[in-house]
Amino acid sequence: MAMPTNVKTDQDYPVPATMKAWVLGDPGELTLQDKPVPVPERAEVLVRIDAVAICATDLEIICHGPPAEIQGGDPYNKGFTPGHEYMGTVVALGPGVDEYAIGDRVAVEIHAGCGQCRRCREGMYTSCHNYGKNYGDVDKGHRANGFTTDGGFCEYQINNINTLVHVADDMSDEEATLVVTAGTAMYGLIELGGLVAGESVVVTGPGPIGLMGVAVAKALGAQPVILTGTRDNRLEIGKKLGADHVVNVRNEDPVEAVQRLTDGKGVDYVVECSAAPNAINDAARMVNRGGKICLAAFPTDAPVVDVAHLVRNNIYVYGIRGEGKTATHRAEAFMRQKRFDATLIHTHTFPMTELPEAIRYAKDRVEDAIKVVVKNDHAVARLQAAE
Repeated sequence: MAMPTNVKTDQDYPVPATMKAWVLGDPGELTLQDKPVPVPERAEVLVRIDAVAICATDLEIICHGPPAEIQGGDPYNKGFTPGHEYMGTVVALGPGVDEYAIGDRVAVEIHAGCGQCRRCREGMYTSCHNYGKNYGDVDKGHRANGFTTDGGFCEYQINNINTLVHVADDMSDEEATLVVTAGTAMYGLIELGGLVAGESVVVTGPGPIGLMGVAVAKALGAQPVILTGTRDNRLEIGKKLGADHVVNVRNEDPVEAVQRLTDGKGVDYVVECSAAPNAINDAARMVNRGGKICLAAFPTDAPVVDVAHLVRNNIYVYGIRGEGKTATHRAEAFMRQKRFDATLIHTHTFPMTELPEAIRYAKDRVEDAIKVVVKNDHAVARLQAAE
């Protein structure tokens, strides 16, 4: 492919003119099509996508639309490619980019803020005031790959340099796709106070973010870490990632269990990852007076919240979106240092060409699937050559 003269490429990483990409038509309808390979502009690189993890939010977008917003509306039949938890290799540099080199392996955050609004200037780019104003629509610079612009269920994608995180050479492609998941958990704990050494933490919901929440909390020195959920197999994984206690809410009341485990004091922090209808009220009764709750999941329906209890007990409630405040860099550092084994939540890998089947595994939890990853052929070939 002939890139513009101000875009740097390398003959060792040839870039084709077109690529295969999954495109969303009607709700739930994905077709594999040819698309032009995008061209990086200022402060952007072109990433050859090697692997993509499937997130529950991808399933929401593909089947229901929100929280994706393309050209001011639902993403259907607009040539949109979903997918946002991906990693890959830098293969072209936009004008003026020297922060990364061609050949670098990177994990990719979702959000690149506009850099102009108040929130972006505060470092809260996942709360960018210009969210949804796409490149090519309104020239504000914001993009959220897989949400407001094309995502990663394809072979190549452009990314702002602010969204890239170097990954260790010995980190597998599958593990690298989990940097963003760990980064989301890290962001939640940052908002609750950051250094939680010696503080007690409950994580509710042993999905991918909840399990990474356990791992990150323990890596930060939290004591004890309590994980609640409904699936014994996932609770067991939580133990391996650092949970000191696990509570199956089908067998015992989680609030009573937490109070028992803390001698009636409650915990300092709750990271809510279950989206259960009464989760916020349960969290408010698990946390001690003056404690903090982070909401990392969003329920489908608006829950009834006992605000009076929150006020009487001076309980702080934080909502987070995504992996803000460069939390992915901190998470990758923990993973690089082997502070926890993120691969414990990776259960299945499929070729990119089998994305619909991979989505079925993720959606229906076939074979107890937790994190399902799809890989492009070039990544599989590279791995085979290395072996």
